[in-house]
Amino acid sequence: MLQLQAIRDTKNEIITALKKRNIDAAPLIEGVIELDEKRRATQTQLDNVLAESNKLSKEIGELFKSGKAQEANTLKEKTGALKEESKQLGEVLNSTAEELQNVLYQIPNVPNDLVPAGSSEEDNIEVFKEGEIPVLNTDALPHWELAKKYDIIDFELGVKITGAGFPVYKGKGARLQRALISYFLDKNTVAGYTEIQVPHLVNEASGFGTGQLPDKEGQMYHVGEDNLYLIPTAEVPVTNIFRDVILNESDFPICYTGHTPCFRREAGSYGAHVRGLNRLHQFDKVEIVRVEHPDNSYKALDGMVEHVKNILRELKLPYRILRLCGGDLGFTSALTYDFEVFSTAQDRWLEISSVSNFETYQANRLRLRYKDENGKNQLAHTLNGSSLALPRVLAGILENYQTADGIQIPEALVPYCGFEMID
Repeated sequence: MLQLQAIRDTKNEIITALKKRNIDAAPLIEGVIELDEKRRATQTQLDNVLAESNKLSKEIGELFKSGKAQEANTLKEKTGALKEESKQLGEVLNSTAEELQNVLYQIPNVPNDLVPAGSSEEDNIEVFKEGEIPVLNTDALPHWELAKKYDIIDFELGVKITGAGFPVYKGKGARLQRALISYFLDKNTVAGYTEIQVPHLVNEASGFGTGQLPDKEGQMYHVGEDNLYLIPTAEVPVTNIFRDVILNESDFPICYTGHTPCFRREAGSYGAHVRGLNRLHQFDKVEIVRVEHPDNSYKALDGMVEHVKNILRELKLPYRILRLCGGDLGFTSALTYDFEVFSTAQDRWLEISSVSNFETYQANRLRLRYKDENGKNQLAHTLNGSSLALPRVLAGILENYQTADGIQIPEALVPYCGFEMID
């Protein structure tokens, strides 16, 4: 959430910056300022009424002590009117503050200067590419056919049990999935991230804290009776650890990693681009989350990018990095880099990671602060990244490592899964 004072001080700059997202934020920004002025004016009125009421109460007490009951009772009638007025002003103040908060929730984060203008993923900028794309036999198969051939992932069984987008991993497929999880967690912990296990359901406050609510409410599975949400990513529960927390500068950096299932109600479509593991309603992901001092957050973002690059190098998967344009940037992000693995069998790039800096946007929602050297509370910066999302990494391995004899296992994963080939 944008800071109210920043909106008042740099209104025009914010409106101009948000045009990168292809939105005209002027009505929302003007609405925020108008509501804030109303809130301030109402607060002043209320303060004046309360001050007058307190003053009269003291006068009434003195009058009673002096035996001037009639004058005291006259003033009591006036204080009764002031109490009613203060009650009404309090209700206006609360409703105005709630309306102001709701409008603030509708304004996305301001893009960093590095974010290019653009309207869709076609306008994202490729900033890095590495790895050789393997040359496969003419009879090479996409991963959903390989999964069926080697009986390692059963998509139809998942449909029977739950529905489309909920695959069942079997045999070496399940072991490879588990190997990837352990491998990613080990890479992250060696890099200085503390492993953490978190709940897979969160309350409404957590959803608002990291920005999934109200922006992505329709994409989250909701447990109505308990008003809980299945997490779309570990980012939500891990970052909410720091909701309403005041840190010390010496606490930075804070680095966590965690594995969770992820649940997303994203609207589906038809075609090869969403077949198999390309788009799921439930999948596993290993996440990295950082809480940083504002002066260090972009250096930390670069470090996260390098960390994911090193993992993909070890897996020897061809990949590229995109800097997302304003039109493709997530609601809460100031700057995002997407990693994509090339699927040779599908002849297309598959997104497998996003690494983002949210600057103070989430921290303002979370009330996540730190005490600076002068003892004043300041907002921290939050960052997160996929390290990595499993489905498309697994798809890339199955497709790019397929041979006439079976599917080779990347050398880095062999110690984790205990076999070298799926055949």
